[in-house]
Amino acid sequence: MSQRLVLASNNAKKAAEMQALLAPLGIEVIAQSALGVSEADEPHHTFVENALAKARHASAATGLPAVADDSGLCVNALGGAPGVYSARFAGDPKSDARNNLLLLDKLSGSHDRSAYFYSAVVLVRHADDPRPLIADGEWHGEILEASRGEGGFGYDPLFWLPDLEQTAAELDSALKNALSHRGAAMRHLLDRLRSHPLVPDPRASGPLAPEPFSSNPL
Repeated sequence: MSQRLVLASNNAKKAAEMQALLAPLGIEVIAQSALGVSEADEPHHTFVENALAKARHASAATGLPAVADDSGLCVNALGGAPGVYSARFAGDPKSDARNNLLLLDKLSGSHDRSAYFYSAVVLVRHADDPRPLIADGEWHGEILEASRGEGGFGYDPLFWLPDLEQTAAELDSALKNALSHRGAAMRHLLDRLRSHPLVPDPRASGPLAPEPFSSNPL
């Protein structure tokens, strides 16, 4: 029997990436939008605080364990910006195209193009979990002066990987999952799960309550 987790995101591509990472362990990822859960506020100044807020929100709304990530691009020449504001760097409504154009504008004339993606992943067994599982990962590269590639999302078309001579948007999904900040964070999370097995909240009830989980560690 598969273990069910709510993904605290409405991003279909992010859900597909996370499902691919968790599927080998028999974990079914359910996007919160499929359960009618709205997006949580992200008022915090750190990735881990935002991820925790999103995970608690999704778990409280569904009665299921929840996993959330908060990821962003940190550009050294910009003092770590856009950071936690990566998705709305150019303002609302969110737009990858406008974010990328603004990033290129702010880096115009800069010789330092180094940057890294960062991901904080938080898993809560229930909304009031006092000991959430927290993991993180980084992915280092450079910012190009023009976009390349049609895959991925966000800043991927500008994120150049010198060793591969490709952008993140040019990688196939399997290789991206193996190399990316989110992939690294998820592997870290899976290591945590091996010593801290996922179990349901015994207080949960109702139609969205967790199915019985295996008592064996992942």
